[in-house]
Amino acid sequence: MTPSTPGPRRTPARGRRAFAATWWGQAWVTALEDSTLDAGRLSRGRTYARQGMVGPTTIALGKVEAAVRGSRPRPYRSAVHLPVLTDAQWDTLLDTIAARAGHLAALLDGEMTAELVDDARHAGVPLLPQPTELDPECSCPDWGYPCKHAAALCYAIASTIDADPFVVFALRGLGREEVLARLRARRTAAQAASTPPAAAGLPAVGAYAAWAALAEHTPPLPELPEPAPHTAALPAAPPPGTGLSTADLERLMTDTAVRAARLLTGDTTSLHLTQREDAARIAATDCGLEWFHRLVQNTGGEPTAFVRLTRAWRYGSPTGITVAEQPHTPDPAAMTAARSALTEALIEMTTTPVALRAWRNRLTLTGHGIQVRLGLDTRWYPYLQDDHGGWWPAAPPDSNPVTALTSVWQQTAR
Repeated sequence: MTPSTPGPRRTPARGRRAFAATWWGQAWVTALEDSTLDAGRLSRGRTYARQGMVGPTTIALGKVEAAVRGSRPRPYRSAVHLPVLTDAQWDTLLDTIAARAGHLAALLDGEMTAELVDDARHAGVPLLPQPTELDPECSCPDWGYPCKHAAALCYAIASTIDADPFVVFALRGLGREEVLARLRARRTAAQAASTPPAAAGLPAVGAYAAWAALAEHTPPLPELPEPAPHTAALPAAPPPGTGLSTADLERLMTDTAVRAARLLTGDTTSLHLTQREDAARIAATDCGLEWFHRLVQNTGGEPTAFVRLTRAWRYGSPTGITVAEQPHTPDPAAMTAARSALTEALIEMTTTPVALRAWRNRLTLTGHGIQVRLGLDTRWYPYLQDDHGGWWPAAPPDSNPVTALTSVWQQTAR
């Protein structure tokens, strides 16, 4: 339970609370310790964290992960997932922050006020995690919930949450820059509402929707070819200091034309992309090494994670990125049927028994570095594991889990 008023930062206590110095960091530790009755595994996790056995952490939307050394030479890949907020919940939370200037000021100062958490909770939005929400995952054979490696990761990340409360927002589904951008948009909208209305156009989504409604009663457009690369000379060079070259602008113009042509065919995918997703879309078009490095830098991402995101786009567009980053709990019947089909197929494919491990929407071939994931589009996305324990999109998805499996089976067999 959070305190009614925010206390000052405190020196970490000894024992279990030594990993968090702030009340919101301690709330994270409390959620971990209240999530299990296995005090032994928690004790081992605290020991691992103190001994520095948790490698560099990667914070993604809805999860934190790291390599954790255990009793074996090769470290395990551990992760802890936290349910991301829905769009409606994010709107409520951002409205709550925008309603009181002190909330945002405290966050920018590295503090999370108890009033913000209380206001969000009263509005029906969970910001700090509850014990039932932490969902650990680890490549180790220990079926503890959490295992000592995932527990160590939870303890180790507490100090990061101490220093930057925006980490909690990222674990709930939106990173710092996206949160601040949406808050700025709210402030701009509020300022515009207080000034006399001026002539304005429609947002792209609204304009397209209006056109689509009209198009239902008009003859269809002829099939349009893909726009050719821009060849006419630009009327002026890019302004100095922008970092853009003429070639950059020409590439952006061609990309805009291609997206516009696809909108005319009914493909509205590009209207709903986040900055990271749009960057991955551009990178997936073989934009060149220089552009790729710029995209990594401007999105603030880690290069390996961005490469994985780009590959996920190539194989599945926005749905592929969702499959890569956000595990979900599908219909149990669909998972049971897929597991039975894969088991039968594996009997014919190999003489050695292969164990199938199920976790949420993922089926993993233990010891083979192969995994298939069920997307929200009911297609199965094949993944392969690298030498460091990371999972990579490996082939296009398929509605049949056996077809998805066999598309990467030969890669591992070779």
